[in-house]
Parts: sequence; structure tokens; C-alpha cells
Amino acid sequence: MAKKSRKRPDPVLLGICLLILFVGLLILSSVSASFSYDRTGTPFYFLFHQMIFGFLPGLLLATGVFFLPTETLKRWSFPFLLGALVLTAMVFVPFIGGAVGGASRWIFLGPFSFQPTEALKPAFILYLASWLARRTDGKGGGMAQTLIPFTVIMGVIAFFLILQPDISTLGLIGIIAFFMYLSAPTPAWHTAFLAFSGIGFFFLLVKLAPYRMSRLAVFLDPQLDPLGKGYQIKQSLIGIGSGGLTGLGLGLSAQKFGFLPQPMSDSIFAVFAEEAGFLGAILLICLFLAFAWRGLYTAYRAQRTFERLTAAGITVWISAQAFINIGAMIGLIPLTGIPLPFISYGGSALVSGLLAMGILLNISSESG
Repeated sequence: MAKKSRKRPDPVLLGICLLILFVGLLILSSVSASFSYDRTGTPFYFLFHQMIFGFLPGLLLATGVFFLPTETLKRWSFPFLLGALVLTAMVFVPFIGGAVGGASRWIFLGPFSFQPTEALKPAFILYLASWLARRTDGKGGGMAQTLIPFTVIMGVIAFFLILQPDISTLGLIGIIAFFMYLSAPTPAWHTAFLAFSGIGFFFLLVKLAPYRMSRLAVFLDPQLDPLGKGYQIKQSLIGIGSGGLTGLGLGLSAQKFGFLPQPMSDSIFAVFAEEAGFLGAILLICLFLAFAWRGLYTAYRAQRTFERLTAAGITVWISAQAFINIGAMIGLIPLTGIPLPFISYGGSALVSGLLAMGILLNISSESG
């Protein structure tokens, strides 16, 4: 009887993932040390918190899904999505859900808190990959077969996220869904229709909310409100520019001390660029580019539609979120409030990202 071979992930992809995680923890330890010491008397409080409530549970989940057959992930994709939607709806339940910064995006359970939309991202990718695989394998992709039901699915997701509101996450999920639909064997005119209708829908959302319109106006001209909505991008650019070629040195950022909002989460790239300079920032960007390359290569090598679409969805998610965050910090796109994957402080996002890494490495092990 032949001995069953062990699962072996793509070594290049695994190396890239481990390097991103190592760099992420290194960046967080540098950025958070002074805040930790001021508030707790130890420079490692926030780093340990991230490791205990983000890295360790995320690593356990990543290991678990790596050893699961991908067919099991496919079979459980709908219950996973349903559970994520229930959790997303619970942010509106009194004494359980809560608002931070005017948006209802959190669930509080005693001393613990988490953002259910972080679970929604991998759940949505798995379900959409499973759904598209069933609808398109050997059947083509007619309007009634794929386009109309796909629009209904996106409408359900949009409903929950607009209520919070969390338009940034909705935009990210829209980008993921568009590229997954494009990667499936569906007619080209479907994707063209989705692209134009999606852009029109988001412009409508921006126009209907005055604060979104003002954020867009400030993006086009930061001097319109330099001490208000334009303050964060202004301070971000000052920090990045202050880093020069080689940076001020790890832990020596000046902008994180009361100048740059959310230095450990949304603005962590600007702080890192100030401390590590242009060379450090380029290195981090190259790591995400390498992840995008190897993730798409994994999708290309996948032998079944579900695995191919799942790998493409995860790769687009992590890569797009990284470059949306970085793009906002350097003024290429409006500020979104989306964290930098594996770098920004936040247990929910780290657990979700590690889960996605485990699934992607699982697919890479079955694509050889």
C-alpha cells in the first residue's frame, strides 16, 4: 500500500508569507514601543497583545485550514458566510454591538472585541468561489445563470455594510468580487456591465453622504481643510518625507507623537516610512508585490475552478487592501480607514489574514 504523501505548500509563497509576518511584527514593535511604555510601563504591551489575540489564534486557524481538504472548505462555504453575516448584523444588537467613531462595526463580549467584517471577507471569497464554480463549470455563464444572482448576492452584502456604514470594506469586497467574476468563465460584457454599474453605485454613495463628498474634495485639494479632513494626509506626507532615503531609525518617528492620527493602525505605513526611509518602504511594497505574484501563480496552477477562484480572491484581497492603505498614505487615493494587512495593529484583521494565508497555502499544496 502506497504511503500517502504529506502536504507541502509552495515554498516560495510560504517564505514570502513568513517574511511579511516577521516584518509586520518588527514594524509594530518599533511603532508601538513608546505608546506601550507610556501607558503600561513596558515597551511590549501592544506587541504581546497582538501576538496573543491575533497572531496565535490566527496561526492555529491557518494550520487547521491548511490540512483541511479544499472540498471541505467548498462544502462549508455557505454556512461560513451565513455565520459571518449573522455576526455582521449583531453589531446593531444593544449591549453586544457597539459604535466606534460613529460607525457600528464592533462586537463587544466582556473584555474582548472584534470586527465581524474581517470574518466576512474570507467567508465571502469561499462562498463566491464555490457559487461561481457551480454556476459556470461546463455551463457557460448566462445572464440568468450568473449575472442577476451575482448582483443579488452583492446587494445583500452591500445592505449590511451600508447600514454600519463601512463603505471602505464594501469597496474592497466589490473589487474582490469583480476580479473573481472576471476570473470565472463568464461573458466579457458581464464584467464590463459590473465595472460601470459598480463605479456608478459608489459615486452615488459618495454623493448621498456630505462627509464622503467633503473627503473626496479634500483629497483633490488637501489645502481646503488642512487642520480638519486634510490633516491626516498632510501629516502622513510630512512623516514619509522626513524619513529620507534611509529613515530616522526604528522607534524614532516624531509624527507618531500626537501629530499623525492612528499611528499604529491606519497610518502605520507613514510611521514606518519615516523610521525606515524610502528603502524600507520600497522593501515592504516589494514584499506585497511578491505576494501578489506568487498568489496569482498559485491561482494559475490550480486544477479546479473553486481553488483557482479562491486563490485569486485571497490574493486580490490582501494585495488590494495593502495598496489601498499605502496609496491613501501617499496621497494617491482618498483616505479609507482600511488597515495595512499583517502590519497594522488589530487582532481581528490579523486572524482573518492568517486564515486566508492558510487557505492559499493549502491550495498551493494541491496545485503541484
